[in-house]
Amino acid sequence: MPAQYPRYRTGRPDLDELIGAAVDGLGDHPDRNLVFEMMASAARLGLEGAHRGELKLVNAALKELRYSFHVFAPYRDIRKVSIFGSARTKPDRPEYVAAREFAAAMVDEGWMAITGAGPGIMTAGIEGAGAENSFGVNILLPFESDAAGPIAGDPKLINFKYFFTRKLMFMKESHGYALFPGGFGTMDEAFELLTLMQTGRTYLAPVALVDPPGSSYWDTWIHFVERELGGAGLISPADLSLVRLTGDVESAVETLCGFYRTYHSMRFVGRRLVLRLHHELAANEIKTLNDEFADLLEAGRIEAIDATAAEIEDDDVADLPRLALMFDRRSYGRLREMVDRLNELG
Repeated sequence: MPAQYPRYRTGRPDLDELIGAAVDGLGDHPDRNLVFEMMASAARLGLEGAHRGELKLVNAALKELRYSFHVFAPYRDIRKVSIFGSARTKPDRPEYVAAREFAAAMVDEGWMAITGAGPGIMTAGIEGAGAENSFGVNILLPFESDAAGPIAGDPKLINFKYFFTRKLMFMKESHGYALFPGGFGTMDEAFELLTLMQTGRTYLAPVALVDPPGSSYWDTWIHFVERELGGAGLISPADLSLVRLTGDVESAVETLCGFYRTYHSMRFVGRRLVLRLHHELAANEIKTLNDEFADLLEAGRIEAIDATAAEIEDDDVADLPRLALMFDRRSYGRLREMVDRLNELG
């Protein structure tokens, strides 16, 4: 077995040789080891006697993800907002009108929209953004499987068998989220977003909870979370900083766009969290961050740095200014508050 392949293998040297030869056929692929491991995993499923249903699940999920990556790839440099809300909302409802206006306003700001490609709020988002600026991630359900008219047949429409692969694409490809009133699915998306950000399983992104005029949906939800979760100590006081309650389209747009006023993105490099910025902060502004957010640090201080070797090697926005800190990896609500503060300072 060639030494350049990883230690994770099938356990059968003859199969490992065949997989290695197949990977060699890709040429000088930069991530050939990962391709090898994926093929080895598929072979091990067969060797270990996985049931047909398990094989079908893995097969379908892998194909859905591969195709999704392919569809989104040409648009990676464009920010996208995921729009969530009820499939049952009628076009004459304020929520529908607000979702349509919000999507149109975000396109004016240079964003694209991702929706579930169904009726209600999803159709409103597509109408506002226009099919040319929309992605549809449609779930195939027995009672609701046809994509919304505005995006039906569009090459940016993706059909999913599984909710988990569909939800992964919402999270992976989005730079911000707008949640309008909805049912179980909307609640699920709201709590999953909060869980992933609270635990650091996805990077921070702006989340707007949109209550159109006359609606108390998200206001009531916020009070429930504060009273029942916060009051019982089940969440940290700063955790609700991960979302913003907004009462109109303009404030929802500002919630998303304002998040990226100074802040650009983040990445862990070794033990340090690196925040990439659109422009540099002055020394006194960095001192303000240190004074106000020392509780986030395991050690040291927040400091300006040059691009790290890992970022340069990956061509990861190496031209942008940066801050680095030894983040405690627990206080993501407070980290969101720090991002808001540096946006104010910058």
